[in-house]
Order: sequence, then C-alpha cells, then structure tokens
Amino acid sequence: MKHWILSTVALATLASGLALGDGTVAHAAAPAPAAVAATTPSTLTLEQLFRAESYRGEAAKEARFSADGRYLAYLWNPFGEPGSDLYVHDTQTGKTVRVTSPTLMAMVETPENLDRFARKLQQKRDEQAERQAREEAQAAYLRGEKVDLDQWERKALEALKVELTQRKAREDARKAAEKAAWGDAAASSASSASSAASATSASTAASGAASADARKSGKDPKDMELWELRDELKKQQARDKLKPEDLYPGVTQFVWASKADELTFSYRGQLLRWKVGADRAQPLLSIDRMLKPVAYTPDDRAVIVQDDKRVLRVQLASSGVEVINRELFNPDDEDRKFKIAQTTLSENGRWMALLAEAPLTTPEGKPAPKPGRQVEIMNYSERFATAKKVDREVSDDKRGLPAIALFIRPVPAAGDTPTRQPEPVFTHPGGDVWFEMSPVVWARDGSRYAFATFEREKGLYRVYLGEPSGKPVVVVERRAPIHHELVNVMTPQFTPDSRDLVVMLADKGWRQPYAMRLQGGDRAVRPLVQGDFEAYQVLGFTPDSRTMFVVANKDDYAAMNLWRVDLKDGAMTALGRAPEYHRNATVSRNGQWLAAVAGDWAHLPELKLIKSQATTQPAEPGRVLTSSHDPAWAKVSVAQPERFSYANRHGDQIQGYVFKPRGWQAGDRRPGIVYVYGGPLNDRHLVETDSFQNTGYLFAMYMAVKYGYVTVTVDPRGHSNYGERFADANWQQPGQPQAEDLEDLVGYMKANFGVDGNRLGLNGWSFGGFQTQYTLYTKPDLFAAGIAGAGPTEWENYNSWYSGRTIGPVDRTKPVLRKYSLLPLARQLKKPLLLVHGMQDPNVLYQDTVNVYRALLESGKDGLVELYLDPDGVHALGGAVKPVGQHRKYEAFWLQHLGTAAR
Repeated sequence: MKHWILSTVALATLASGLALGDGTVAHAAAPAPAAVAATTPSTLTLEQLFRAESYRGEAAKEARFSADGRYLAYLWNPFGEPGSDLYVHDTQTGKTVRVTSPTLMAMVETPENLDRFARKLQQKRDEQAERQAREEAQAAYLRGEKVDLDQWERKALEALKVELTQRKAREDARKAAEKAAWGDAAASSASSASSAASATSASTAASGAASADARKSGKDPKDMELWELRDELKKQQARDKLKPEDLYPGVTQFVWASKADELTFSYRGQLLRWKVGADRAQPLLSIDRMLKPVAYTPDDRAVIVQDDKRVLRVQLASSGVEVINRELFNPDDEDRKFKIAQTTLSENGRWMALLAEAPLTTPEGKPAPKPGRQVEIMNYSERFATAKKVDREVSDDKRGLPAIALFIRPVPAAGDTPTRQPEPVFTHPGGDVWFEMSPVVWARDGSRYAFATFEREKGLYRVYLGEPSGKPVVVVERRAPIHHELVNVMTPQFTPDSRDLVVMLADKGWRQPYAMRLQGGDRAVRPLVQGDFEAYQVLGFTPDSRTMFVVANKDDYAAMNLWRVDLKDGAMTALGRAPEYHRNATVSRNGQWLAAVAGDWAHLPELKLIKSQATTQPAEPGRVLTSSHDPAWAKVSVAQPERFSYANRHGDQIQGYVFKPRGWQAGDRRPGIVYVYGGPLNDRHLVETDSFQNTGYLFAMYMAVKYGYVTVTVDPRGHSNYGERFADANWQQPGQPQAEDLEDLVGYMKANFGVDGNRLGLNGWSFGGFQTQYTLYTKPDLFAAGIAGAGPTEWENYNSWYSGRTIGPVDRTKPVLRKYSLLPLARQLKKPLLLVHGMQDPNVLYQDTVNVYRALLESGKDGLVELYLDPDGVHALGGAVKPVGQHRKYEAFWLQHLGTAAR
C-alpha cells in the first residue's frame, strides 16, 4: 500500500499548531475522521458507535504548576495528533503556549525521523479510514445492498504489482551496473534493455515463473498469481505494521525551576530548556544515554538529571556537566553494579536520596536466572502454526525481587569531587519475597526524609522516618488483612512547616490521611478526615499548613472530587463541580489553583483549571484548557444512564447505572442485560461518572435505544474504592459475594426496572468473564444467557502479583489456588453461554477458556456453549476482531436468546 510522505514543512501545518503573535496557540485541524450523520435512536448503528477511530482522544497528563503558581505546564495533544507535547498556560492572562511539536523539535530531531513520523501518521489515518469504509460496506452488504467487497484488496494488489515491478527494475539495473563495472558492456546493455521492458509490464515480475509452472501443471496461471500476490501482500503488511516507535512521541518528563519561570524537559532522552516568553526551547544536553530531569538546584543555576547509573549536575550558564554521583556498587560485592531507580533532591539542595537496585546473583556470583517462567502462545497466521514465549510468574513460582538499597548523601558543591560512597541507610535483600517500597520524600527544610514499605507475606505495612545523618526508624506499623489497595504503597508527605508527617492508612476500613506530630515524644497518628469514603490522594497544602487538598469520593461513590480540608477541625469543602470525576489532579504550591482532568457522562473529560476559593463560596465550573475529543461524539451519544443503588442481603449499598429505553414503563416486561466486573481494579471500578466503557456503557446504550432493552452496569462487592469491606470480599471466596449481589440485583430489577425475569443476560470481561461463568454455574437459573470474555477460569495460571493479593494466600511450591478453578463447576451450566477470547492473550491465557470449554463439552453442554475467538487478539482482542465486530456478535447472541422488547 502506498502512503504519502509529508515533508517537515507539511508536518508543521498538520500537527504542530500555529503560534499567534500574542503567544496563544491555534491548533491546526487534523484530517477529519469518517463523517457521522445526525443520529436518532432508531438509526444508530454499531458502525457509527464503534467507529474505526475512537471519538475519545487522550486527556492531558502530568500537570504541574510553576513555583509561584502562575503557570501550569502539562503534556497533551489535540484530538488526532500523536504524542504528548508540552503546553504552558498562564493563569493570569488565560493564554496557552505550545512549547513542543514535531516542527519545533526539528532542532534536535533528524529530518528523516520527522518524515518517518509524518509518513506513519498518514498510514495510521489511511488504515483507519479504510477500516471504517470496510465496516460500512460490510453492513450494507448484510442489509442486501449491492456492494463491492473486493475493491480494497484489488487496489492493494495492483499497487503491489507496480511496486514489485519497480523493485525488479531497480535490481536489474543494479546488476547491470555491477557488470558494467567489470567491463561487460554488452551484458550491461542487454540487461538494461530487459529492465526497461519489464517496467512496462505490471505483472511479469510478480508472476512469470509462477505462470510457467502453472502451465506445466495445467492450473490457471491467474489463480497462482493471485495467491502468490496475496502471500506477498501479507508479508508486506506485516513489515509495515505500525509500532509505537513509528509515531511522534513528544515529551516524556519535565521539571519546573525552583524559583524562576522556566522548565527543563526530556525529548527522546535529550534535555531541553524553555523560559516563559521565549519563542522556543533550547537544547541543553544530549549524550548516549536516556536522561531524566530530577530537579533544579535551589538557586536555579543548575539542573540535576540522572540516567540509570549516574546523577549529573548541568550548569545552565555553561552547559557544563558534573557527575555528582558515580555508579553505585553493592557493598557485599563490588562487581554487582546498582541501577538507580529514583533520585530525590531535598528542597534546600543539600541532600539527595538514591534508591538503587542490584541484580540477583547465584551463590557462585553469576547472574541469577530470570524469575517466573515462560509460557508458549500459539500463532496461527502462517501456513503452519508457530509458538512465541511470554514471561509469566504464577502463584507457585519462586520470585526474584532485585536487592534494593537506599543511600542518603550530601550534594557536593560545584567543582567538588564526589565523596566516597556511604553505607546504605536501608536495604532489602530481595529474592523470593513480595516487598514494595514507596518513593522517598523530604521535609521542605531538609531535616527529615520518609518512605513506606509493605511486606505481603507478613501483612506488614511500615512507615519509616529518618534524618540525613542517620538510619531511618519505623514510626508507623500495621499488621492487617490483605486489603489489596493498601499494598500499592501510598507515599507519605510532610506538611510545609515540617511539623507533621501525613500518611495513608485504612484504620477504619477506608483509605484516608492521618497525621503524626514530629515534635515531642508522642508519635500517635490522628485522622484528618472523618466518614465512610475513600480519600487516598493528598495533593498538597497551603503554605501555612492549615489547609490540605485531597481527592475523595465523599458524597458520591461514583465521582472523585477535589476537596479542601481544614486541618484544625476536618471540615471539607468541595472545589470541583459534582458529579464530575477528577483525575490526574495537582495543586499549586501557594494553594490558590488546582488542575485536574474532569468530566462526566454529559461532558467528556478535559483538563480544567480550578480556583481554590474560600469555603463560603460555591464550587466553580473551572476553566477548560484542552479539547481532546471529536465533537462528532455528540451525534452518537443519544442517551445517558440513570444512577441507582440497592441494598444487598447483608445491608451493603451496591452502586449501579441503568439505561432505560424510550417509552419505558415500570410495568413493562422487557429483556435486560447486566454488565459486571466484580474484581479489584486498584483505584477503579465500573460505576464512575466519566466512564464510557465499550460494553458496559456504549453497547448498553445501543441495546436500550435500538431494541428497547433495560441495560445495567453494576459494582458488586469485590470492587475498589468502596472501602476495605468491598475490596477484600474476594479473599478466599472469589465469585461468591458477587454472585449473591447479582442475585439480589435481579430481584431489584424485577421490582423496579420493568424487566422480564426470564429474559435477563449477564456479561463481563476479564475478572467479569470469570464472574459471569461463576454465576451461571453456581446459580444456573438466575440468568437466561451469558457472555464471558477472557475470564481467568484457573487462578493458578494467572499472574501472581494479582492473584496472591486478591484471591487467596499462595504457596510458591505448589499451585494451591487450583481450588478456585471453575472447571469442576462447569457441569452445572443450564443456559446458553458465549465464551470469548483472544488466542494470543498474554494476560489471561487462552488455554483457560479452552480448558473450561473442554469441561463443558465433556459434561454434555455442547448445545449450550459457543466459542468466539480472535486468532490474533490479545487481552482486549484487537486482532481480527475489532470492537464493532465484537458487538455485532453480542447483538446477535442477545437477540437470539433474549428476544426484543414488545413495541
């Protein structure tokens, strides 16, 4: 397939945006995606809803304020543009400047790379346009319309013929030139004439030998040529398949100066410096290693950076580079070099904390083998199947955690030689254990540092506090049940006055901030907020240490809002607008501004600037800074769900949302679908006000407006962000609490949602695929049919980082999680079940679905079970099966087994 090559100049118009004279940015429009006609519920199609190019773009990330709080920098690109470029917004003037783009990076990027980025971006857009056209044509064909379904293959094969002919002509010319160089002029002339002749025939090069062979065997030469061309096309498409590195990447990290209005950022491992008001960034440092900016020095005369082994100081006036920390070695074995995982500089610039990792070795001193195992995944895309190996660590595998060491050392003055490597202040030997450690944080005055650790096998959570001159001591210790969310160790924080250390605990069953007074002998912790809600993220404090800013789902479990907390009495004031969900939030150092990606079902998420107003004022809407999504979304978003909750048999409030069709009445007897996940998702669940999940939201909306279904998405016990009671519900009984809650949901739906209890379906993906099967096997009369996608039916096969902290305790000598397998339960199935899986899934192994499918066949369930596979798909499919095709299958399955609503 031919793709246009855009020059650097063309790319400037396409992707960089145009800087206006006043310093603002106007974004050049990306090529328009396939048009979407105005849609009504009756005309909405799956091809429109699951368009080849998603309506959703990438929201902004890594938002951070400058030292004085005036400027907000963030990484983002408009809808349709690849990468994450650096933008800076002025809170006073309201103007935004785009600091980087493909054009602006021409100062440090090769023209060849920029051309490649542009060419590959055009390839991506061409492929999306073709895929959408194919989907529309296939839908028209199925409606009985006359459609040419072969047009795209013909076009590609014709282009391939021309390319092969040109390739042969070039090869012949090369051979002729080689012969000429040896003095064989006659042969060269004949070869050149032959090349010229071959260039006039589009098919000779591709099929000459094949046609001769076909004539001898009596076969049609055209058939042989066609299949050989198809094989060649397949190879070409495999070679040209887009890879992440093919597209423009943008900026990866940046740091603001300590005082000045400037920043340093990293682009493809190179460092650049930008000052507010400058036309463009200036190259700062580029070496043969990937560089990461750490922090400016307190006087802003230098910036501290690191690679994976050294810490460097770059003098900004001269671009001179000093090594302020050389490679670290393991004190037990000088040949074992550490890799620096993290460098944290104290705010006064006097101290640095270096967290380093050393590779494990055998008793003989040789590198230890990689932990875990490798499993084979079959690939059936070739004539004969092949296998590839992927890394896997399951519950009965020995672990190989790298040894870690924490070094606290002074930052040498300019020109000083780094001092001798000190002894580490904290170490962990690694090995066959589960151990996690938070980043190290410093008090603002540099007097103390702190970090937290978690040891899974012991259920031991600790917070350490130290002074630069000594080793840290444990100041908080908890031994508790697993509470999976606490395992992701929350980083402690110091208040600006350095008087308190704020830590995240779950002492009352909810992740919330607690404070410990650092002065005096009493190290007891005190809660900073009160109530049954999650507040696991502390954003910062006002300079006087009287006010704290947190993200919490207080007042609404489906939405995380920004809250101002009075540290004197714990009073909380909402700063963001309800019911928006606020993600990737940050607060300025002076406490006057906050920023977050905020949105809900009525407003797609965008980066917002929010004023930290006084507690007596209502929450303000915020200033929208980005435009991340296709406005055409409004034409297919034809309905919004309603929120609801119900009490399960244990008195827990279970959250959900429901799409009701037009004309719905409480006395209806409509078919219905329930979408479920049911497992811990760290900081996520399904019922969130800005979630547009493909099946639980988009397809649910479609089935409601198109066929009159009542569609529900629900969060039973087991989900995250509902407190410890919910998060731990799966422990040693996966599936059971959720099945109970689903049974209670069915009763609630029959009483309140106008559904026919005999026409309800259950659907889930991943843990939800497990949950769907578990419920259909253990409560076989509850649902009329089910769709289970990529479910881990055998927990002993799943990744131990998850199963060992959410399913049950493990034994790394034998697969004790086998007792939670669904295989013995499968024989109890009574209702139709569609099993869905990607055959190259490296997350939930395809063999899990094969094994349960076998168990179903062996128990005589042949007429009830159906297998729907993506031969090239991974955990979210995406190979031969795209979202539109996946939901076509779902649509047909539900209509077959649940019928349509009476009109």
